[in-house]
Amino acid sequence: MSSGYRLSASTGIHKGDREYQQDQVSLFKHPRVNGCILAIVADGMGGRSGGRKASDQVMLTAKQLFERYDPATDDAAVTLRQVVEEAHIVIKLTAISSEEEPHSTLAAFLINPGGDCHWAHTGDSRVYQFHGNRFVKRTMDHSYVQALINRGEITEEQAATHPQSNILMGCLGTDNDPPSIFTLSRSSGLVMYSWRAATEFGTTSTMANWAPCSPHSPPARLPSF
Repeated sequence: MSSGYRLSASTGIHKGDREYQQDQVSLFKHPRVNGCILAIVADGMGGRSGGRKASDQVMLTAKQLFERYDPATDDAAVTLRQVVEEAHIVIKLTAISSEEEPHSTLAAFLINPGGDCHWAHTGDSRVYQFHGNRFVKRTMDHSYVQALINRGEITEEQAATHPQSNILMGCLGTDNDPPSIFTLSRSSGLVMYSWRAATEFGTTSTMANWAPCSPHSPPARLPSF
């Protein structure tokens, strides 16, 4: 029998010198099933209105698909894949109707009532996994600098200040199908979902803890950095 889990979350957006914010984050509670959660973040791109339209479509698509999701019979990874693929199509249609070039990254996790946690990402929005305060792993960006890191041409430290660090190799709304990675975690411990982008214009971040626990366990703590 599952011992359940506790979830604590925090979000933060700082737009810096920008007059508008294109990034969005949401934490959706399943409308019919307790203990089922979808968290999602989208970094919109494409000008003042184009980027916001793209991230709006990610959030709307995710909400609609999650409301139809049945954790007892549906596959969480398939649902996350549908979010990626359908948001990609809708953003492309938005580009045609609005004569703009909206694009968006995406990172998401879905926790089922049984405690299994599935996550997905595309672009340079990230998912980080922790066990307690110990970093376990993170997703690899679909970006030009990540490709350079993979080839051993630059280091992680050099990537942070690379002049082409904003170039993506794939995301939602482009001509090509977006690259996407889907992962499952069944281990006990802590999962933190985080996206963080820092430029001269500002920063955006969100994080959440998923911690399996007994009814008498203390609340989980966010990892310290």
